[in-house]
Amino acid sequence: MSGAAGCQGGGGGERGPRWRRPWRLLALGLLSASSVLAAAPGAGAMSKEEKRRLGNQVLEMFDHAYSNYMEHAYPADELMPLTCRGRVRGQEPSRGDVDDALGKFSLTLIDTLDTLVVLNKTKEFEEAVKKVIKDVNLDNDIVVSVFETNIRVLGGLLGGHSVAIMLKEKGEHMQWYNGELLHMAKELGYKLLPAFNTTSGLPYPRVNLKFGVRHPEARTGTETDTCTACAGTLILEFAALSRFTGTSIFEEYARKALDFIWEKRQRSSNLVGVTINIHTGDWVRKDSGVGAGIDSYYEYLLKAYVLLGDDSFLERFNTHYDAIMRYISQPPLLLDVHIHKPMLNARTWMDSLLAFFPGLQVLKGDIRPAIETHEMLYQVIKKHNFLPEAFTTDFRVHWAQHPLRPEFAESTYFLYKATGDPYYLEVGKTLIENLNKYARVPCGFAAMKDVRTGSHEDRMDSFFLAEMFKYLYLLFADKEDMIFDIEDYIFTTEAHLLPLWLSTTNQTISKKNTTTEYTELDDSNFDWTCPNTQILFPNDPMFAQSIREPLKNVVDKSCPRGISRAEESLGSGPKPPLRARDFMASNPEHLEILKKMGVSLIHLKDGRVQLVQHAVQAASSLDAEDGLRFMQEMIELSSQQQKEQQLPPRAVQIVSHPFFGRVVLTAGPAQFGMDLSKHKSGTRGFVVTIKPYNGCSEITNSEAVKEKIALMQRGQCMFAEKARNIQKAGAIGGIVIDDNEGSSSDTAPLFQMAGDGKNTDDITIPMLFLFNKEGNIILDAIREYEAVEVLLSDKAKDRATIFKGKTIPNYIIDSNLEMENMDQKLSENDSHKQNSEEASSASQDVAAVSEEPEGESSDVTDPDSLSPAHADSDSVSISDQDSYTPGTDEASTPEPACMQGDNQPQEQKTETESNSKVNWDNKVQPMESILADWNEDIEAFEMMEKDEL
Repeated sequence: MSGAAGCQGGGGGERGPRWRRPWRLLALGLLSASSVLAAAPGAGAMSKEEKRRLGNQVLEMFDHAYSNYMEHAYPADELMPLTCRGRVRGQEPSRGDVDDALGKFSLTLIDTLDTLVVLNKTKEFEEAVKKVIKDVNLDNDIVVSVFETNIRVLGGLLGGHSVAIMLKEKGEHMQWYNGELLHMAKELGYKLLPAFNTTSGLPYPRVNLKFGVRHPEARTGTETDTCTACAGTLILEFAALSRFTGTSIFEEYARKALDFIWEKRQRSSNLVGVTINIHTGDWVRKDSGVGAGIDSYYEYLLKAYVLLGDDSFLERFNTHYDAIMRYISQPPLLLDVHIHKPMLNARTWMDSLLAFFPGLQVLKGDIRPAIETHEMLYQVIKKHNFLPEAFTTDFRVHWAQHPLRPEFAESTYFLYKATGDPYYLEVGKTLIENLNKYARVPCGFAAMKDVRTGSHEDRMDSFFLAEMFKYLYLLFADKEDMIFDIEDYIFTTEAHLLPLWLSTTNQTISKKNTTTEYTELDDSNFDWTCPNTQILFPNDPMFAQSIREPLKNVVDKSCPRGISRAEESLGSGPKPPLRARDFMASNPEHLEILKKMGVSLIHLKDGRVQLVQHAVQAASSLDAEDGLRFMQEMIELSSQQQKEQQLPPRAVQIVSHPFFGRVVLTAGPAQFGMDLSKHKSGTRGFVVTIKPYNGCSEITNSEAVKEKIALMQRGQCMFAEKARNIQKAGAIGGIVIDDNEGSSSDTAPLFQMAGDGKNTDDITIPMLFLFNKEGNIILDAIREYEAVEVLLSDKAKDRATIFKGKTIPNYIIDSNLEMENMDQKLSENDSHKQNSEEASSASQDVAAVSEEPEGESSDVTDPDSLSPAHADSDSVSISDQDSYTPGTDEASTPEPACMQGDNQPQEQKTETESNSKVNWDNKVQPMESILADWNEDIEAFEMMEKDEL
């Protein structure tokens, strides 16, 4: 999600002749920072020099990411920063829906076009536009996501066109430009239109760029469902395309889709679900929130009003926003609810995409809840270094991946613009430091595979360049740093720039207000003009700080509960239903509620209690329904508790030259041997391949193995037997490498190495498991550098800790590459660098696996088997205890809230796609080439260091 330009200062009024009427916005939030708040006492305003330094640092980081994409990946869609090559569909194992964003159209370059201009890189922008015009082919036989192609490619082309004509008007650059990007955008728009060939007007989720949908060769068009955001995040790009070209069909199709979603909202709650049937309009997933699947639908309603001036969009947004604040907002949390029973939470975890919402609230002018939610998210980031892809209501990791999403940076930027509070500059500084410490690698920035272990994922999504650097640079930039007025543009959800003058250009659409046909909107609480800053911040420079203060320890402590929504709305009326997470078997009131719901509690001889529900014994049908929900929650809770007995993943960190701790591999733990979580320093040593390689008999090269970490292959005997053999040979640790060619933690769930059924107390060394791909990284390094040293630990370690007392190149410690600090002692710089903390797309499960003879393996403890097989089971046994941690009752999302994730590996398939006119040969680089590049960097920096000193 991206924000929008807005009002400056207080009061309403016209913004020049381009506006149809005074700003009938309840409160657009991009207020002039200097006019809003004085620096809070004690907060310490950031100096202009420090802001400029951080702005320059953002520019250097962007150059690092962009230049590596152009050097190692272009014309591929995305950069794979760990292997220094481009990602091309059909040449890499399929990642499922994630790959639908890739269309062999140089995605990252198109997505980055207007970022180049925002960062004042006009020469690079001109070169990039020429490359796009010359190289990009939009007529590929490939199936792509309508949503992703719209916001990234169509939006990128329109944003590029917007800034190109702006530069041309200034007379300094782009004088040769003749609307080529707009012509490409129109071509792409027509290629997306076949997706709208449905009776409802909702688009199919995917389209073939060459053959459309429902064509024998299209390989798509059979889908029945789409997400609300997928169908509701089109109006800005499609309307802009219509306004730019004078062709109204694009705006008409996007409006029809929005109209249909509005008609299908749940009328009593005014909420929408996550997924909808594109043919019937029935809600498929009936949970509702502001995160994944819905987020940008709400965003585009408000921004469509800003860009197009149609009151109905604002009235719809106001109606939805009122419902969100009534049901979903539980400050500082934003929790999904059921659209038909909005007083009931649908899950007990939140996804990271909701981090955009504080920015949208700023745009609306509702600052207090924006500050509250943003602060809660910031506390989560300070705990995990990044925002996990999902986290529970008690702020534990639910899905551990972090793909370098920009939504939190976006909200930080808008809160700073609205409040002028220097606190948000410090937040931005933290984001910059974390990216450099944990995500920066020699060939770009790598996504976090698991924020708990610090392992990386070989991906750098296009939105990282399109959005992250744009918001961070704008956060620290002053007006004189910009070559154009950013307030003349609105940001799309991908942070692409569309000019506000489009509101009065080529208005071919009738602006009939259809909203009031469905609801009588009470807008008495909504301001229709830009607010005076004294209203937002009533003469109190401590306003924002006073809101943040109660939340500063919210992650370390329990979330403040206060009065429940039901109690608040009903006064002394009936209380909300009993939740499994709150149930106490010793509480008489809870037992009475169970009885009312038709649930019986039976004490078993082994100390456990069994819950059994008989719906016919419930006091009413409503109580019976609450009882069923309670039982479903308890089943999930029981499953979750068994899951939590599994050990978390571990880390293998390569610390020798030229890696210096930058490469972190996700490893599976063992149920025997040293518990690395209790030995914070881990085990460090050089690795050696044992003989025999399977480790199933006495080690013949024991002299080489002594005091080393042994590498061995999986198979032919039990894991515990391997461990005993290398321990006997004097090894200080062991790494088992999977014998299944091509296996990877990217696509397969991790597991624990189980014992052999005997007592394993005699095994005292740590043992870790690496899949084949990760293991080969170490083996390739050994072939290139005979001496390879690794650190086995529970999670990646701070490089300053790893190299304490040792001298290594300064640029390794200070990844920000600030040459002005090179006159300091290298040891003083050691404290500036930490290693990567990373996330996985849904944090990897750890299942116990025991090695069997002949290379066979069997699942001893399969986490998926712990999940309830039948969500409607009417009994469950639990431990007799007084309290329970949260579960979830969401049938369509069976992951319990506090689990460490349970996503299944994507089927590894390879797609066959036709080549475009560009040479799409994958730029695969062998390990020797990658290390050679690194060595060149090392030599260059060593030379600079010598010159500087």
